[in-house]
Amino acid sequence: MWWLKEVAVIDPSQTISSPCDVLIKDGKVLDIASSLTEVDVSAKAQGEAVETIEGKGKFLFPGLIDVHTHLREPGQEEKEDILSGSRAAVRGGFTTILAMANTQPVIDKRALIEFVRLQGERAGYAHVLPIGTVTKGMQGSELVEMADMKEGGAAAFSDDGKNIQNAEVMRLALEYAKLTGLPIISHCEDKDLAGDGLMRRGLASGRMGLRGIPGSAESVIVGRDLILAEETRGKLHLAHISTAESVDLIRKAKARGVDVTAEVNPHHLIFCDEDIKLNDTVLKVNPPLGSKEDREALIEGLKDGTIDMIATDHAPHTQAEKTRPFAEAPFGIASLETALSAVWQHLVVPGRLSLDRVVEAWSVSPAKRFGLNGGTLKPGAPADMVLFDPDYKEVIKPANLVSKARNTPFLGKSFQGLPVMVWVEGRLVQKDRMVL
Repeated sequence: MWWLKEVAVIDPSQTISSPCDVLIKDGKVLDIASSLTEVDVSAKAQGEAVETIEGKGKFLFPGLIDVHTHLREPGQEEKEDILSGSRAAVRGGFTTILAMANTQPVIDKRALIEFVRLQGERAGYAHVLPIGTVTKGMQGSELVEMADMKEGGAAAFSDDGKNIQNAEVMRLALEYAKLTGLPIISHCEDKDLAGDGLMRRGLASGRMGLRGIPGSAESVIVGRDLILAEETRGKLHLAHISTAESVDLIRKAKARGVDVTAEVNPHHLIFCDEDIKLNDTVLKVNPPLGSKEDREALIEGLKDGTIDMIATDHAPHTQAEKTRPFAEAPFGIASLETALSAVWQHLVVPGRLSLDRVVEAWSVSPAKRFGLNGGTLKPGAPADMVLFDPDYKEVIKPANLVSKARNTPFLGKSFQGLPVMVWVEGRLVQKDRMVL
């Protein structure tokens, strides 16, 4: 049994934001109280050994849930696999991750859903929940057997990496998915508008002479899919929102009662197109980094609830791929191990976001939207938890990372404020930044 003493509990699901004592037993939260005595704990332990943690000065919150992770298995295990990705997850404070379907082969049938789920169970770190494709082969034309894939363990459906360009296919997907109760996750990118662009179209792309992707490539599809969700009364989730116009469209749709949620990636909250360097592809991402105005709109949208959650869009690549010339390098940042600390350092510490809102957006909201067993420290809930130390310091070095990927913009940077202990169902899986 675990006894965490005088720890600052942040649990928006219970509106708790105060010092508490927390007891963990048999893989579940046993009790949360303003204070507990040795006699109280001994009575509840019923003879079981008690490990005590002095939590003063640290935060305890529900394990983070990442609804947008690329684990690359099956087919591209040189970039990442389910074991390395789930180890990276718990090092970063994530106890549940949803694995995107654009692997090789793509996850478009029940057998592959079950493969990913079972590989996650075998790994034994973060809960790994597979996302299935919306269309067979991610070709955007024929829908998959969603009901069968849900029975196999699918948590949602998405052709992420490719937009469903055919509006009728998207409409049918929203209709059909209602039979499963699971969301359709939209990768909002009009391929005709995006073309072969490399970054957001604007002054920065013009200065560097790089082909630009207009913000409308995203917002046109956001608008389309909101209309379709409203018409079908389907359950829509919008991935990696990056433009001010998209935020405005979502805000108005929610006011009309559309069943939509949206996510934003940490890199879109921290960086903008002016941070990109022609000789460094680490910030080449899709959707591309927007303007400062876009970044401000995303932060405000997250603060006021227009954007419901944060998601990493962890996209690992080999070093050989990311060191190619800018036009040839793949899009994506590897971020599971650094995302929480980056948000803490760049947004929470300066006062742009509260820690309560971050935990709500990265744990409570994902659990609620995707129907997951997490996002809370209520007694009886699985003890998926993060102990966060705002004073713990670490320089992000390649040798310390457990992900196979090194394509992070934070290499060599010093972070203060990191997850120092992580439990999955009451089992300690990370301590002092070491995955156990």
